[in-house]
Amino acid sequence: MRISDPIYGEFVVDGLLEELVLSQPVQRLKGVYQGGASYLVNDKWDVTRYEHSVGVMLLIRQLGGSLEEQIAGLLHDVSHTAFSHVVDYALDNREENYHENIYEQFIEESEIPQLLKKYGYTYRNLLLEDAKWTLLEQPAPALCADRVDYTLRDQFHDGKITTEEIVFFLENLTAADGKMVLTRIESAEWFVKTYYREVIDFFMHPLNAYSCHFLAEVLKTALAKKVITLSSLLLTDQEVLSLIHATDEPDIQRLLKHLHRNVRVKEDVNDYDLHRTNKIRMIDPDVMRGNKLWKASDLSENVKKWGEEARRKSERGIYVKIVSAEMPFR
Repeated sequence: MRISDPIYGEFVVDGLLEELVLSQPVQRLKGVYQGGASYLVNDKWDVTRYEHSVGVMLLIRQLGGSLEEQIAGLLHDVSHTAFSHVVDYALDNREENYHENIYEQFIEESEIPQLLKKYGYTYRNLLLEDAKWTLLEQPAPALCADRVDYTLRDQFHDGKITTEEIVFFLENLTAADGKMVLTRIESAEWFVKTYYREVIDFFMHPLNAYSCHFLAEVLKTALAKKVITLSSLLLTDQEVLSLIHATDEPDIQRLLKHLHRNVRVKEDVNDYDLHRTNKIRMIDPDVMRGNKLWKASDLSENVKKWGEEARRKSERGIYVKIVSAEMPFR
């Protein structure tokens, strides 16, 4: 099969990768939005987990990663629930890792182990020992395929970065000892700015914070009233919404009325309706200079300054004032 991706271009995948892409668990991700609740209030925020998962696979391939690591990249988010990290907020999971906690069980109960076995792989060795996939995942603040792809994809889709900028960045992105590094400090600075725009201006956008808050309350109430179960969350976003919309529970219906695309909100630290903090996300890419790796913050005062500003904003959180909604918050 041929895949045309707006970030990385055209690729042909066949054999096991093709079968995995076409499998039900991966296809389900077409109905799981990466931004959680954000697409309910802004039609531009509609990147799916499928697009991201395929993108991670392609980025790993572009950097010379093995077939096995491409498989791990394709499947790294396959256990994400409907509405992505909003479920973490509904379950009061501060680590935002519910999908990781259920990953092994999800894989075992899917068709994936049999597909891998058909090609001579054991799912436990390939998917449950993720520390060996160093292009796919790295602890913050390093670069990795997961972190790079969702940043580029969200920001491109939202019109904040151009194709030309992405091409220049990817030309200066390489692998050294199995890890992502940059060859120019200019590209490191560009990515750091782009990443903090993702974290601060998108994840912590007042409208995003608003939508995540109300959808988390909807899910929390629906779970408590047994309108849905945790297993329901392994459906698509729309399938779960259909279950929730079908109930006549007044508390749920009242909360649902807050989620629409005519909502108007703003940030106001002095007069606010809700306050939200997210998991703190930092970035400080490795840069190759000569034969030595440097942290970008050691080479650029800008990177250091932007990191300090992003940490302060993340720790402070977002204060949201509702300007216009179908129902008042208070």
